[in-house]
Amino acid sequence: MRRRFSSRRRDKDVGELNITAFLNLMVILVPFLLITAVFTKLAILELNLPSASEQTEQEDKLRLEVIVRDTALIVGDGRRRVATIEQTDDDSFDYDRLSDIMQAIKAENPEVTEASVLLEPDTEYDILVNVMDAVRIAKQPDPDNPGKSVSTELFPEIALGDAP
Repeated sequence: MRRRFSSRRRDKDVGELNITAFLNLMVILVPFLLITAVFTKLAILELNLPSASEQTEQEDKLRLEVIVRDTALIVGDGRRRVATIEQTDDDSFDYDRLSDIMQAIKAENPEVTEASVLLEPDTEYDILVNVMDAVRIAKQPDPDNPGKSVSTELFPEIALGDAP
């Protein structure tokens, strides 16, 4: 009986690992991931969190705030309410009007580049993106090319926070 077990161990050959297919996959996959990493970085928008220390240092400077409520968008300068945009009948907001308000504020304060978007809990992502777009850039018709629009930068440095 002892002889039978020992003969089984000697007859088995250890197989060789063939990693050629795996190496081929890595040769293709690694450059592809490195190339696409650059494109994904271009789509990232850097955001800041508003801090209390910055607010005390810049009391005389405009602190633009857009507060997103369930039923309204409230635009303020940190001390007073500038405008209120009520929700329309189809549960959306007038983002063109918000953009017009932002353009008017930018015309009065051309040196200001920061704005805070303050959100209530459970705010829809689409609303956040549309508000951020209206605060960051303004699209105006191009006088040279009818039917096309020109983007103007308004407040590119956006900070996100919780609504008071």
